[in-house]
Amino acid sequence: MPPAANNAVTVVTRVWLDEYAWLEALYNDVANSSPKLRYPDLISACVSLVFNRPGADLRIFTFLHTRLVLRDQHTARRQEEMWREQYELLLALQKSEQNRHPHPQFKLDHFTTACVALAMEEDGAKSKLFEHARRNIARRAATQSR
Repeated sequence: MPPAANNAVTVVTRVWLDEYAWLEALYNDVANSSPKLRYPDLISACVSLVFNRPGADLRIFTFLHTRLVLRDQHTARRQEEMWREQYELLLALQKSEQNRHPHPQFKLDHFTTACVALAMEEDGAKSKLFEHARRNIARRAATQSR
């Protein structure tokens, strides 16, 4: 029997195609080996990387209000998964005052895409992302062993 949706360890999200293409390049990168990081690890690492810096919520909403809002809103998205811990960070943004009337309402795919886009802009993004993904794996393992 599959776990209940609210107890699942991963959550389904979507990523806009431009950002997904970057994730795909990382997934296929020669440096992504031993262990090979999968999309939930890569997406969650993007979220962790963005939230690891001060003012993450401001950076994300600034990206949404100044850049993502100007893109074609009918752009295709790829469905992927992310780890629940990072989803909870995005859920808090989705429920925040900045996402309520009179502000525009952004959805999970907007927040996920913003984190991937902001992670892409980091100096040394690839190595930072792989590092954050491995840290997330180690943190999950430590939590599960308790």
